[in-house]
Amino acid sequence: MREVSQLFNSLDPSPFHERDLDDDAEDYIVGWAQELPANLPIRLLVHLPEAEHKRAQERGLATALENFFTYRADMISHQLNELLRQGSTALAIGMAVLAVCLSSSQFLRSIFGTGPLASLIEQSLIILGWVANWRPLEIYLYGWWPIVRRRNLYRRLARAEVRLLVDRL
Repeated sequence: MREVSQLFNSLDPSPFHERDLDDDAEDYIVGWAQELPANLPIRLLVHLPEAEHKRAQERGLATALENFFTYRADMISHQLNELLRQGSTALAIGMAVLAVCLSSSQFLRSIFGTGPLASLIEQSLIILGWVANWRPLEIYLYGWWPIVRRRNLYRRLARAEVRLLVDRL
């Protein structure tokens, strides 16, 4: 890299310590960090020409990277909270639908008896009741894990040691 500014989004008018990383730089750093074992600390090595090395130190590149990844981790935490809130709402609706479907199937069975049509209606209502719970079960069983992993990765990146190295080429 020739300039510190290459790391950051050129359209972001924020002060240096609050600027967003360039999308390509973020993708590269996050993609690289995902390959590392989760139990090891992360160290970011930034190679810069001598003039940019001093400028990066003065502007607080390490603090800017920490702020960026902390902000991203916080945003992902908000996404997780929203997903779990949606899961709770969906679960309440799904359980209500399941209760209505089960009681309706029992009620219709008492009216229609045990014939093939009654059995078809009963089983259809039971299936509908369980399908209504598909989304909350998906959220609570599987949906939140990838978000937590990503949040934890961004937290690790926020704590990463940033070393500025002079590139003598």
